[in-house]
Amino acid sequence: MNTALIFAGGSGIRMNTTGLPKQFLKVNDKPIIIHTIDHFEENPEIDVICVVCIDGYIDYLEKSLKKFNIQKVKMIVPGGKDGQESIYNGLKALHEAYGDQEDTIVLIHDGVRPLINTKLISDNIACVKKHGTAITVAPASETIITVKDEKNVSGIVDRSKCFLARAPQGYYLKDIYACHLKALEENRHDFIDSASMMMNYKKKLHIIDGPSQNIKITNPEDFYIFRAILQAKENAQIMGIE
Repeated sequence: MNTALIFAGGSGIRMNTTGLPKQFLKVNDKPIIIHTIDHFEENPEIDVICVVCIDGYIDYLEKSLKKFNIQKVKMIVPGGKDGQESIYNGLKALHEAYGDQEDTIVLIHDGVRPLINTKLISDNIACVKKHGTAITVAPASETIITVKDEKNVSGIVDRSKCFLARAPQGYYLKDIYACHLKALEENRHDFIDSASMMMNYKKKLHIIDGPSQNIKITNPEDFYIFRAILQAKENAQIMGIE
């Protein structure tokens, strides 16, 4: 079984919005979270979707899912106090429902990362089946430096060996859930993402290339970039370019 865990538990402080959290901001009258879910809904290899939703907006999400005819979302769970706890909440729900199946795969994805495609989802699934893990990346396109403090450069990293970790990240459900349980046992709550947690517990990570436009909508500039890309794609279809 192939599942998707889409987490949208944050409030989006950096977006400077005074109304809806960023995942519910609309582009073309559709919430960003629905733009994201659509890719998993439309991929025939995905069987079940679990969404981790910010507390207080579950009813709003349920109405949006119904409005846009999303069928594969089988569970919605509340988010935690941080990203790690939010992902754990979703993994726990999936494990309780499908953990008895050894080959259950979970793709963990940001609800505000809507510029992916169905091929990337399938590539993640194939990579997990072959290697056990799948980390979507993009090559670093600018010079990367390390610093000792705010003013002094301590080194320049070989850019050809540097990649930006993005999403989805794919794992066997039993493996990533076991790592989260281990982190809880050790009272570790400082992992920045699932990849860092898996590496900490000596799991080998395999990367796959994702589309360059696979940005996370974190601030207003990202929102405008997403809207512009979406409009460009729609114009290209109208003109018969795609």
